[in-house]
Amino acid sequence: MKLLQNSGIPIYQQIAEQLRMDILAGRLKEGEYLPSIRGLAKDLRISVITTMKAYEQLAEEGLVTAVQGKGFYVNAQDSQMLKEQHLRKVEEALLEAVSAARIAGMTGQELQDILCTLLDMEEDQGNER
Repeated sequence: MKLLQNSGIPIYQQIAEQLRMDILAGRLKEGEYLPSIRGLAKDLRISVITTMKAYEQLAEEGLVTAVQGKGFYVNAQDSQMLKEQHLRKVEEALLEAVSAARIAGMTGQELQDILCTLLDMEEDQGNER
């Protein structure tokens, strides 16, 4: 797990986001336990409270459940709900890109051209793997 100390994003949010992405991408499966709070805190050299806050955020979102004495495990994920969550993230990122493009004085066509170029680059990288 990679944390950026000077990113302006709180450490607990960075942890929650990375675990959220692992869950939504299926890298952490239903029933699988997250690393222990103390263990993760020790590995990342951060406070146990910070790790706990990240796990609690995921629990509030319904992604994980706490089991007394055992830790947090990944909940079953509804595939339609997962798709909706991914679509929401895409929409948010694209809205941010549109806003940045407007500030930069770009046209819609220029923004579409950049998106097409990025998609082509991603496809090419995927084919190289």
